[in-house]
Amino acid sequence: MKTKRTRLIYNPSSGREGIRRQLPHILEILEEAGYETSCYATKGAGDATREAEEAVKRGFDVIIAAGGDGTIYEVVNGIGEKNNRPALGIIPAGTTNDFARALGIPKSVSLSAKVIANGRSKPIDLGRINNRYFINIAGGGSLTELTYEVPSKLKTVIGQLAYYVKGMEKLPFIHPTHVRIETKNQVIVDDEIMMFLIANSRSVGGFERLAPHADLSDGKFDCLVVKKMSLPEFIRLSTYAVKGDHLKDPNIIYFQTDYLKATSQGKNPIQLNLDGELGGQLPCECVALRNHLQVFVP
Repeated sequence: MKTKRTRLIYNPSSGREGIRRQLPHILEILEEAGYETSCYATKGAGDATREAEEAVKRGFDVIIAAGGDGTIYEVVNGIGEKNNRPALGIIPAGTTNDFARALGIPKSVSLSAKVIANGRSKPIDLGRINNRYFINIAGGGSLTELTYEVPSKLKTVIGQLAYYVKGMEKLPFIHPTHVRIETKNQVIVDDEIMMFLIANSRSVGGFERLAPHADLSDGKFDCLVVKKMSLPEFIRLSTYAVKGDHLKDPNIIYFQTDYLKATSQGKNPIQLNLDGELGGQLPCECVALRNHLQVFVP
C-alpha cells in the first residue's frame, strides 16, 4: 500500500478545543490506513490558506481541514486555483458544519477521520467569485451580514443559537438594498432585495433544505433571491424555510445557473459572504467550476 503524504491543518479553538484533545487518536487512525501525517495548528485569519498553499507546493497527496466551515473555506482558497490539487479530507468541529453535513460526513471526530482512512472520494463543484473560492454558499445583502457579526466566543458557547439570537435582534433594522443580478442570457432581478444566496449544497446556515434541489456535482448553483418584504412576511418565510417550503413563496426568486453577475445599484457598499466569512464587496462575477475538487466522503 502506497503511503499518502498528508497535511492536517486544524483550528485548535474549534469545537471547544475538541480537535486539539483528539489529535493523537486522529493520527493513529490515519497512520493505520497508510497516511503519513504531519500537523499544522492555525493561529489567526489567513493561516490555513497560506499553509494549504505551502502543502500543495511541497507535493502533499492529501490535505485535511479540521475545524469549522471557516477553516474549510480558508483551506479551499489555498488549493482552489492550483493545477495539482490534493484530495481534501474534512474533520468537522465548528458550529454549523454545513458542508460536512451536506456530504454526510459524521460530526464525530474519530468517525470523520475514519471516512478519510477508508479512502473513498468523489469530485465536487467549487464556486469562484471574483478572485475567491467557496465550497458551500455565497451571498450578499443585509441579512447575510449576520453570520460574521456573531462573535466566535458566542458561537463556541451556544452554537447555532448564536445566529438566531443575533438575527432576531437585528431584524427590525435590516434594510433592503438595490441589486441587479444577471446570468449569461437574462436579467433575473434589478430591484430592492433583502438578500441573495448562491448555494452549492442543500445545507446552508443550519437549514437542511434551504436549497433543496442543490447537487454538489451538477456544475450548477442553486440561487435564491429574497425580495423586499415586511418584518412579519420575513418571519413567516423563515418558518417555511425550516420545512423546505419557501421556494413556492411569491417573495422568493429561485433559479439554477453556472454563471451569474451581481452589481449594487445603491449608494452603500454590499458585503459578500463566502462560506460564512467576509468575501469582499459587490460587484461580483460567480462561476461554477464543475468537479474541481476531490473530497473524501462516507
